[in-house]
Amino acid sequence: MMLATNLVTTGMAATAQPLDERPACSDSRPELRYLVLFDDGTTRPAASAEVDAACGRLTGYYPQIAVAVATSADPRFDERLGTDRAFSAQRVVESQQGPDQHDDGAESTKSLVTAKPEAVSTVDRTGEQWDMTLIGADRARRIDQGSRDVVVGVLDSGVDPNHPDLRNALAPSLSAGCLSGVADTSRAAWVPTVSPHGTHVAGTIAAADDGRGTAGVAPGVRVASVKVVDDEGFIFPEYAVCGLMWASANKMAVTNNSYFVDPWLMTCNRDSEHVVFEAVRRAVDHATREGVLTVAAATNEGVDLADPEGRTDESRTLDASCKVLPAGLRGVVAVSAVGEDELKSGYSSYGLGVIDVAAPGGEPKDVVPSDSETATEREDGCVLSTVPDGYDRLCGTSMAAPHVSGVAALLAGEHPEASPKALTRMLTEQADEVACPADYDLDGTGAQDAYCEGYEQYNGFYGHGVVDAEAALTSDAGVSPEPEVSGSGDQDSGAGAGSDRGER
Repeated sequence: MMLATNLVTTGMAATAQPLDERPACSDSRPELRYLVLFDDGTTRPAASAEVDAACGRLTGYYPQIAVAVATSADPRFDERLGTDRAFSAQRVVESQQGPDQHDDGAESTKSLVTAKPEAVSTVDRTGEQWDMTLIGADRARRIDQGSRDVVVGVLDSGVDPNHPDLRNALAPSLSAGCLSGVADTSRAAWVPTVSPHGTHVAGTIAAADDGRGTAGVAPGVRVASVKVVDDEGFIFPEYAVCGLMWASANKMAVTNNSYFVDPWLMTCNRDSEHVVFEAVRRAVDHATREGVLTVAAATNEGVDLADPEGRTDESRTLDASCKVLPAGLRGVVAVSAVGEDELKSGYSSYGLGVIDVAAPGGEPKDVVPSDSETATEREDGCVLSTVPDGYDRLCGTSMAAPHVSGVAALLAGEHPEASPKALTRMLTEQADEVACPADYDLDGTGAQDAYCEGYEQYNGFYGHGVVDAEAALTSDAGVSPEPEVSGSGDQDSGAGAGSDRGER
């Protein structure tokens, strides 16, 4: 699991230098990668010329959203353009970790894939998938396993193409790596290298229902491996923008985003952080316009995402503009996690007006060994799914989100003309309502571990409730008209939070 590292902003002035006052270009430090914002309608040649004039090099440009990826070795590159327009997440990370601690997205020569598919156990383990029973996925599979026309983009650490439960579901031609900020379709760019996380997520969505191993929520749909997590576990904003734009360009129906965008747990729409906030917002909005539903995890920090104002994050003080990206943005379906008892998992973040739905993410169970008085955690209560060379249990909101993506994929197959807004409405209308718990004292200390606001039909722990795959296929709900989706309290929020860091 990926754990969040909260980092500080650069705190530079947000105005560009006049051209006639700019000093000569310098290459006094290692090259860094930047996100750069442009005005709507800016052409690639115009963007390239402006980046060149600021002592940088344009490496990628998304004209649909006027966001560029650039590199520069000049320490004043962002000042030349304006720090409200250019931002390097690498620089922030290096300020915390020191230089040369991050490989800046360089392609790894390692791979983490199933070495011998024929050696993977053929034992049927679907009976261990309490999560599928909880959301009615086992019953839904007897009705409809999903359409091959539906593709779910797994924006994650890579999906194992050799795993026997995923080989038929994976779409290699639609897979890409985004660790430079620009899509790379070579196989080496999108296979997992150090983390089984993306393979586990993909299995929850679409593992084959073949009587062996595990089965996904929608085993009939396809998944694309869109790699946005580097070998250090970071999801820099240019990775996420690239992944969302790739999914849009390839007409994927749903993207699963079990992460949050670095370099902060919550990104504020202010100062230099505005560049990250705005770039990801533009990418999500573009995806929605192109018919892609964005599903994101609510993070594992156990915090109230609806009320960050006044909290401190190292040297940063949060305000109402600060949101988890992409889950905190309008149009994103934000997912919290529950255990087998449908109680919000202790690690799961929450928030009224942020969380849209809940799904099984699991809760590790405490056991006390006979020779010790110290309780330890076991994984029995976690979610079983595919990993390279076999199967394993993981807990997290990252595990909850793909259950929702799988149900959304089933709905997309049943309603191929449905917009992301319509799919969201069906997800929320068909969810099983869960009321706020009367007592949320998880450790038995007599103090509440979190406060749930709202009522049974909609609250901060569960949103509209736990998703229901069987109801999604048997409900008579239509796809129009399309009212505004509840849970989006302001123009930027309404969706949840994402990660492992999402689960890092």
